[in-house]
Amino acid sequence: MVRLPFVDRADAARQLAAALAEYQGQRPVVLAIPRGGVPVGQVLAEALGGELDVVLVRKIGAPFNPELAIGAVDEHGQIELNAHAGRYGEDGYIRDEAARQLAVIRERRQQYGAAAPLSLDGRVVIVVDDGLATGSTMQAALDAVRKRGPAKLVCAVPIGAADTVKRLSKHADRVVCLASPPTFGAVGYYYRDFASVNDAEVMRILRQARSQDAANAARGITVSTVRIPTGQLRLEGELALPAQAQGIVVFAHGTGSSRHSPRNHAVAAVLQRAGFATLLFDLLDAEEDTDRSARFDIKRLAQRLSAAIDWVREQPNLVALPIGLFGTSTGAAAALRVAAQRPNDIAALVSRGGRADLAGPVALPKVVAPTLLIVGSNDVEVASVNRVALGTLPRAQLELLPRAGHLFEEPGVLDKVAELARDWFARWLPAGRD
Repeated sequence: MVRLPFVDRADAARQLAAALAEYQGQRPVVLAIPRGGVPVGQVLAEALGGELDVVLVRKIGAPFNPELAIGAVDEHGQIELNAHAGRYGEDGYIRDEAARQLAVIRERRQQYGAAAPLSLDGRVVIVVDDGLATGSTMQAALDAVRKRGPAKLVCAVPIGAADTVKRLSKHADRVVCLASPPTFGAVGYYYRDFASVNDAEVMRILRQARSQDAANAARGITVSTVRIPTGQLRLEGELALPAQAQGIVVFAHGTGSSRHSPRNHAVAAVLQRAGFATLLFDLLDAEEDTDRSARFDIKRLAQRLSAAIDWVREQPNLVALPIGLFGTSTGAAAALRVAAQRPNDIAALVSRGGRADLAGPVALPKVVAPTLLIVGSNDVEVASVNRVALGTLPRAQLELLPRAGHLFEEPGVLDKVAELARDWFARWLPAGRD
């Protein structure tokens, strides 16, 4: 279910990532339309394990209303016009305005960095913006990208006008728009925080993305789909493995979530860059997940998580790595129970918004692995049960994040969660841990 209004562009991007989760593991190219689309693209690329770049197109505004788009121009000078743009062409306005916008594009290309454009040939390419009104800029971007030979071209936006979304379906293989209100206002109307994005912010994000891509290449991070046997089932999972991993973190997602959780993928991306392998997998199969009671069956979830630990220990390239667990909601309860049952296998544990109470009073005192409990201060019930658990767990620390709720949707909060998890595993997982 889409939650409107979006908190900010990062929140919109996380919800969008969930709708695009099928591309996780395919290393898609995410092309963001500056400026507002770039923060969305950053979160989306991280959640999907893709590469981030920009696609440069500029709106051609009407003579007496620059905000009213009558067309757009791409960096090759190709002009796309709306149906109602014809009356502005007789006096050369469109030609002159397109030339002016093309000069801006070239200046921005130089400003944003002279890195060679990513090859799109045979790749899944996702063109993203923070919203669609007239869609002229997006249409020009899609048409320009199509000429670069992608295997699949996806248009992805959090919000858009219904008629625009329908029109763009002719220019992309797939259009993903989370919401198309019947009466569409300005894009910013659907965001609580729609602060303007300047060139300095765009450049910062692109530098960071390029640095991360270079670091990933240097580490040789590979992503593969795996199947984990447990009883009669084989559960789908995604393994990301740096060339010189110093440990592996196995994720146990919470109620109603899956291995595609954009929040867990965002945390996993930070851990991967820090040199940790990550394993995200489904604790339930598709049929089981329709049964709400199964999501709270901690015994079953713990058995599945334990099977994943067994699988890790059977892999020649993973067997020597110390294991950490990252659990959310009911998945955190399962992680605590497994840590209690397998003290020699689990080196450290992080719980994000975890239901520690569901692990049971017998299990908690047996968890000898150093445990970090991360809870939002506004998540009153879960904060309460974690305070109780803190007094029972032998080696635990509680981090209460101010003004954060259960889903950690507030600006910057998920980044803080990822940093805390990274630092915790960096302290306890390597061979030389305290």
